[in-house]
Amino acid sequence: MALEMKVPAVGESITEVTIAQWLKQDGDHVEMDEIICELESDKATFELTAEASGTLKIAAVDGETLEIGALICTIEEGDGAAETTSEAKTTGGTAQVAEAPKATGEVLEMKVPAVGESISEVTIASWVKQDGDFVELDEIICEIESDKATFELTAEASGTLEIVAGEGDTLEIGALICKIAVSEGAPVAVKETAAAAQAESTPSATAAGSQTYATGHASPAASKILSEKGIDPNSINGTGKDGRVTKEDALRAEKAAPKAAAAAPKAPVAAKETAPAAPAGDREQRHQKMTPLRKTIAKRLVSVKNQTAMLTTFNEVDMKPVMDVRKQYKDMFKEKHDIGLGFMSFFTKAVTVALKEWPAVNAMIDGDEIVYNDYCDVSIAVSAPKGLVVPVIRNAEKLSLAGIEQEVKRLALRARDNKLTIPEMEGGTFTITNGGVFGSMLSTPIINAPQSAILGMHNIVERPVAVNGQVEIRPVMYIALSYDHRIIDGRESVSFLKRVKELLEDPIRLLLDV
Repeated sequence: MALEMKVPAVGESITEVTIAQWLKQDGDHVEMDEIICELESDKATFELTAEASGTLKIAAVDGETLEIGALICTIEEGDGAAETTSEAKTTGGTAQVAEAPKATGEVLEMKVPAVGESISEVTIASWVKQDGDFVELDEIICEIESDKATFELTAEASGTLEIVAGEGDTLEIGALICKIAVSEGAPVAVKETAAAAQAESTPSATAAGSQTYATGHASPAASKILSEKGIDPNSINGTGKDGRVTKEDALRAEKAAPKAAAAAPKAPVAAKETAPAAPAGDREQRHQKMTPLRKTIAKRLVSVKNQTAMLTTFNEVDMKPVMDVRKQYKDMFKEKHDIGLGFMSFFTKAVTVALKEWPAVNAMIDGDEIVYNDYCDVSIAVSAPKGLVVPVIRNAEKLSLAGIEQEVKRLALRARDNKLTIPEMEGGTFTITNGGVFGSMLSTPIINAPQSAILGMHNIVERPVAVNGQVEIRPVMYIALSYDHRIIDGRESVSFLKRVKELLEDPIRLLLDV
């Protein structure tokens, strides 16, 4: 009995996922709940586990983009699956020759398939097959790029390929991309036996004769990574099947140092006198595709700017009281809780207190209604290898400083390892972002929709300030609150930020709740 595994629902706003890599091979035996592949969405990477024990039959390859509910693989339950019998058998080292393919007279038109609700056009990245080649049913013939992902187009029948659109052409959904003159049967390659015999006598011929399309060609997932690194896939020795460059090869690859430019021929003396001096240094450019995560971030940020009445208010915080507390108790804190005492826990705790007093800052707009939240799910902006992610600390108002620090560390480590799940990033009511870790002095952070406000932290700089009529050098941080003016008035925003300032400049207030 074969169990069909389909792409699971991973979030309300996600309609498709991309297969990052298969951890198991087609035909492998897998155990129930064993991880078989990794899937990527525009928000996170997660693992797919086997729903039963049996033999794995892969239906979608690495880099392929599938809609939610699409078939991804089947598992033949039991001790083993039925073995596939080969159609061509060898006798004495010589391949049997089948009948030549027969044309049926039917010409199949292949058109650009629908790849997503919001995608209206695609671009042909590369043709795997050449015009006039014989192709098999379900054989990969070209790679197509959309604004969300790269995927492979497979032949819908066996026959002779006639290419209509060339590489780099942009086509609308439903446009003609190629034709296939349908044939019955397929040519049998008898060259394999001859090549093998020749390889025994000529080792150098083996390398050339054994190359296929896969040799030196990167999978879509690997191609995306190499493009981001600016590395030519042909310079990588692939470890996949037939030498295909896999995602692991791409992750390990390092860009080689540029070769020294060849010496230019000496120009005549007269030309040297009149020609302008060449500029010093390299003037090369390189283009790389935006990742799905980067595209989603860009789309969301532009949407927020266009759909909200965003405004930013500022204040400054004397960080000396918090720094004194940390200096006095950090060792005892570390010994008891096995976690460092950072600034984020103080800011998160101060924010949760201020949100209770100014609930509009913790609210959001839903159509014609304002939704007020009686809890504080604080989103923490974290810089991950693939881009900015915003995991959520649930019910932060109920956590101690130690509890907040432990949750921040847990989420940051999962973000670094690309293991954050969709539920860990959904449902925040307020966001804190810390540009100070990169040296930012002041900024106007953009709201994390559908939330209504975001607090920006910045670097701490010693500045001269007036304290009780005296000029003193104090560690000062500028803080910024960006908010949606449709729901939060100026009085509320300024009062909220002032309350956060008061709590940080007198941390005892956090303990006494005053």
